[in-house]
Amino acid sequence: MVQVDVFWSFAIGAGFAASASRQLQAETKPFENKYFVRTLLYLSILFVPSGATLLWGFPEWETMQAGTYKTIPAWLVMLFTMTNVTQGILGYWLAYRLIRKGNSYGALLLAVLGYFCMFFILVHGWDGTGYQRFFYTCTWFGSEQCTLWSPGSYDIIKWSRGPVALTLYAMGVVMIPLMLYWMVDFARRGYKMPGVARAGVKFPSPLMVLFSFLRLVFVHCLGSAIVSSLLIHLWGWIPGLLASAVLLLLVELKGLKLLRREARMLVMEGA
Repeated sequence: MVQVDVFWSFAIGAGFAASASRQLQAETKPFENKYFVRTLLYLSILFVPSGATLLWGFPEWETMQAGTYKTIPAWLVMLFTMTNVTQGILGYWLAYRLIRKGNSYGALLLAVLGYFCMFFILVHGWDGTGYQRFFYTCTWFGSEQCTLWSPGSYDIIKWSRGPVALTLYAMGVVMIPLMLYWMVDFARRGYKMPGVARAGVKFPSPLMVLFSFLRLVFVHCLGSAIVSSLLIHLWGWIPGLLASAVLLLLVELKGLKLLRREARMLVMEGA
């Protein structure tokens, strides 16, 4: 989605950098190494075409029911495809800066922030109907014979069998495994570096690292977005955001320190 991909591409870039944090600590030039090249290839060859395909095939869904073929201007399409790369580069570069300063955990938090914002838009949106907008579609590559979305109009079961979902499944089969494989491989290679190997630090199994990343995205980030949305629905924007911020700070960062645990499992720190 147009509003979502801005944050997702940022999270992808920061995530790639964070997973290669040990290697990037030795890189003096942020954009002249294979980790940035792979990030750029992923964004330009896979991420941009997937977003462009969805925007052309399902303009209402891709804009969270805010636009149609007749209302989406050409410059929005240009900016959308461009930011799918530039935001990823920005996430990578900011994470790289933190890594060079010895703050690999901060680089991971950038990716976490990107995924949280992505899920918050999907779950809540700007008016509390984000999930309804997500689970509704009416177009299929140019068809205009449909009923536009209205509040309360969505069907999760029907959507899961519809053209948008089928397109996402097909894209995900290619995009998601490659992204996860590269991130795990970056981390594994970091553990094989001479200084880390001499320290006797052992690399967790690839499956453990993979599951930790999936927990980070779908439990911590998605769960936090759902909690924040519920609190906003209950108490309004300002009290809800304040309450969710305090809750997340205590649980994720201070009290239980859940993100620190995932950071160690994801080999972003501690070696």
